[in-house]
Amino acid sequence: MTQLRAGLAARWRALTRTPDAGASTAEMALLTPLLIMFLLLVVLCGRLAAAQIDVDAAASSGARSGSIARSQAAAVAGAERTARDTLAARGVTCQQTTVSVHTGGLRPGGAVTVTVSCRVLLADLVLLGVPGSRVVESTATSPVDQWRGVAP
Repeated sequence: MTQLRAGLAARWRALTRTPDAGASTAEMALLTPLLIMFLLLVVLCGRLAAAQIDVDAAASSGARSGSIARSQAAAVAGAERTARDTLAARGVTCQQTTVSVHTGGLRPGGAVTVTVSCRVLLADLVLLGVPGSRVVESTATSPVDQWRGVAP
């Protein structure tokens, strides 16, 4: 009787045994590199989006600063300084930063346009095969108050 029971138990184990023993280890070995690549892609997108937001803010701040200046020289200097200070305050590290200011003569009713470009370093994400850096650029325009005075 016990031999019969042992034989039935052995036969039952043979029938219910799954042929994919150890498959989860192989699946994880194959999926881990894909998961790492996906996480690096998320980091890349996050880094570029954060840099774009910060460059947008710098361009906007620079344009506003330039539009309230009383002379063209002060507008250019103030807009450039404000844009660079905004990037520094936000902790953005650019390999190269370019600030371009167009005042249009700083006439009442005119506009001040500031373009900020920042070369963002991406070299630490080499597993994705992305280039070592990418330029993020933003342009902002702020109107010059129509009823304000201008220094001669």
